[in-house]
Amino acid sequence: MARALIETAGLSKVYGKGAIAVHALRGVDATVEDGEFVAVMGPSGSGKSTLMNILGCLDRPTEGTYVLDGEDVSGLSKDELAGVRNKKIGFVFQSYNLLPRLSALKNVMMPLLYNGSSHHSDSERYERAVEMLEAVGLGDRIEHHPNELSGGQQQRVAIARALVNDPAIILADEPTGNLDTRSGEEIMDVLTGLHEQGATIVMVTHEVDIAEHAQRVIYLVDGEIVSDKTHASAIAALHNGNGGEIAGGVL
Repeated sequence: MARALIETAGLSKVYGKGAIAVHALRGVDATVEDGEFVAVMGPSGSGKSTLMNILGCLDRPTEGTYVLDGEDVSGLSKDELAGVRNKKIGFVFQSYNLLPRLSALKNVMMPLLYNGSSHHSDSERYERAVEMLEAVGLGDRIEHHPNELSGGQQQRVAIARALVNDPAIILADEPTGNLDTRSGEEIMDVLTGLHEQGATIVMVTHEVDIAEHAQRVIYLVDGEIVSDKTHASAIAALHNGNGGEIAGGVL
């Protein structure tokens, strides 16, 4: 039986106080097991980004618990959360977030330089970064800068960077949002290949075709999970009702 890498219980997030309080999450209970590929969907304002920020240790819940890879991180300080992020989480963002003055190789090496528990030598960091770039099909682009790469290639660099510290989980926030259809499918092929090799992936997307690559789809409405279903039934309902059936509780 697979172990849980992510476990949340009663997860809530409130911004502001009193009459202007905004309840971004309302008692979210969710589990992601080692080796799963989960898509998180929902309309604008449903709480997707807030949930991803908490799962990525970029923010803390107002209430509830979040256990990541066996460690309760709910009440950690900002510095402690930063340490957890660097060691256990690989991020892939819609906007790539590459440093424009650095080559693809140096962008991928950056997390290794900030990993306090890592004692890699310069040559080991170089070899690890090259290995990750080769894994995403960019072994011949290691010295190219972001402005010399296509959007799809830049996202591949971002994926290599996310992998370089061998994280427990990959969090992908709209990874194909800035890409054309062909480049988006190429990125999903990379992520699917990583999942087939054992990677655990949680991905936010608003595109049904992209969610089809996941094993499960979690659907949020107004900060609550209204559906958590396996791929086949979730995608069928999304195609038929474009989310409406899920929000209505049919799925």
